[in-house]
Amino acid sequence: MSAGDGPAAPLPGSPGVRVAAGHHPSRPHLTELRLSAFASHRRASFPMGPLTLLVGPSGSGKSSALRAYEALARLAAGAELGEVFPDPLACVPEWARPDAQRRRGFRIGCTTHGPEGPVRLDVAVQAEPELRVVGERLAVGGQVLLETALRDPSRRAVQAAWHTAGSAPVTRAPLPDDRLGTALLPLRVAGKTEGQRRVLAAAEQMVVALRSVFACDPRPDRMRTPVPTGSGRLLGGCDNLADVLWRTRSECGRRHAQFVAAVHTGCAGPVADVLAELLGDGRVRAVLDRGEGARTELARLGDGELRYLALALVLFTGPGVLEVDPAGEVPAAMQTLTVLADGLDRRLDPRQRDELLGLAARMCDRGHIRLLGTATDASWATRTEGLTVVHLDP
Repeated sequence: MSAGDGPAAPLPGSPGVRVAAGHHPSRPHLTELRLSAFASHRRASFPMGPLTLLVGPSGSGKSSALRAYEALARLAAGAELGEVFPDPLACVPEWARPDAQRRRGFRIGCTTHGPEGPVRLDVAVQAEPELRVVGERLAVGGQVLLETALRDPSRRAVQAAWHTAGSAPVTRAPLPDDRLGTALLPLRVAGKTEGQRRVLAAAEQMVVALRSVFACDPRPDRMRTPVPTGSGRLLGGCDNLADVLWRTRSECGRRHAQFVAAVHTGCAGPVADVLAELLGDGRVRAVLDRGEGARTELARLGDGELRYLALALVLFTGPGVLEVDPAGEVPAAMQTLTVLADGLDRRLDPRQRDELLGLAARMCDRGHIRLLGTATDASWATRTEGLTVVHLDP
């Protein structure tokens, strides 16, 4: 592992960390995010609970931590390195100096828990002179199951070695230097020996834990206008919220009723329903039914109301409605959707903020959804049951 400086270590000065008592060990899930050398982070380690808030002032690296998490998720889903890091130099720490070959890079990693116990993944990425993976390590209980390294810079491949425990203890083969090796293992490992099956199980746990991620930052300015009907899958900016309501209102009456109740709590005035109206030009617009024939277009709502409404909808839906890439080969009962919400409390008043966090805590306690959000302050949230608060220093 050559990008960055030094191994990951616990983040110093992280008071106020509270971890939920209830958990669902059968579902693979992330328990730690490591940014050994990424953007402004150095030797940083963040514990992850079902509901986690990264808290700190502007410039403390909250948003970059979410970007690193999303990058790991996309790599686990099989995305190429260039797609995941379109501006890789922005990920290189400013203090990182090039080596004799003018190479600089960054290092990220995580730990997941599930049926295989704690599985650890660490990835080193070279950002210049060429973007490529230069090292990767997948380990369980201190035993390295997969390790890759860049041996020949002239070749677009890394040398990989994975645990076999058969007639040969290790299998060696080249892997592409633009993808995550862990995500490729099911295509390369036969699973004939106990060692190979352990490698496959660890890789599957890591991929399933990371893969279903929905990065969400509602944009009120884009939610006010009517939209064409389409896939009915919610985008990260919630621009097409009206199209999603057009689809979901009739799919599950009980869940929609719970969503309406949450909107009633967080929005001013009475709310009898939240629905989409089909306009004459084929587009749909979202409205609040105030009862007794009165309706309010979303265009008339405040920014805080729109963000609250959109985030509540995200918490009440799932991979089939959100624009995410779930692991289709794994039963839904074994998967967990992780929502990344940058600025979770942005533009929300205290009532909306408290109601949304309470809703998130209830939904995350069920085990099928997890939420990692950011906030500049968490003094208002410390009494929330099941909340993990991680303080970041600037």
